[in-house]
Amino acid sequence: MRRYVLELYTSCCSSCFWYYTVSIQSAYKELSLPAGVTADWYSDKMENTEDARAFQTNAKVFSGGMDKVQIIDYYNMWNDYEKDLQPGRYNGPAYAAEAIDRSFPSNKDKVLILDVAAGTGLVGEELVKRGFKEIHALDPSESMLMKAKKKNVYKKLLCEFVNPEPSPTIENDAYHCVVCSGGFGSGHIPAGALREMIRITKPGGMIVVVMREEYLNIPEYSDSLEPLMKQLQNEGLWMCIERSVVHKYFCDKHGVIFRYRVLHRHL
Repeated sequence: MRRYVLELYTSCCSSCFWYYTVSIQSAYKELSLPAGVTADWYSDKMENTEDARAFQTNAKVFSGGMDKVQIIDYYNMWNDYEKDLQPGRYNGPAYAAEAIDRSFPSNKDKVLILDVAAGTGLVGEELVKRGFKEIHALDPSESMLMKAKKKNVYKKLLCEFVNPEPSPTIENDAYHCVVCSGGFGSGHIPAGALREMIRITKPGGMIVVVMREEYLNIPEYSDSLEPLMKQLQNEGLWMCIERSVVHKYFCDKHGVIFRYRVLHRHL
């Protein structure tokens, strides 16, 4: 895995952001909308312009029009991240923590968890509320991780991507649980990284992925993500415990929860 150690930028080039000059009331008519975003959604949300603004801001980074460096720049400069992804608007972290809670109902203080695409620590906060204490964070955005560090919910921070190639910084069978909420989408975690998640999870451990349901059908994943999940099960590497659709994952968008129990590490 290629590891990125990134600088914090004081300014951002125009290629990293899209600037809109139209008002929120007419934006849905004039913008080139990202995949999964419809004009009807903006029209329906005009009564809550904060929801519409947060949805737009999030949609830009999942549009598929940025490379990895631009995506990291975007996250580094996203100052209103926690305001835009606050509970009630973005419920993925709570869904993820609840799924882990179902998987480990006892001895929670001994369960070692890796939070992949941890961002500013939203999942970590939800896990601590439920009694989990041994939590590590992995994210390629140094700025996001520095914000997560201040919350004191993580014992270790890893500034890197999760990729199909093994990370030299994480040993085999390192974690009882690997969780990812919101990390799968255009330009983000590749489907092949599921094998890496299996490698670093102990046999008998759990992998929890929570994502927007409609992202299963984007070009990047439509022929690779769920098909690979099924292939990995056919190979005897893991077993599906749960696949459930949930409401209000992000704004009015449905989410999907995957829970897999790792059976073997041999890849």
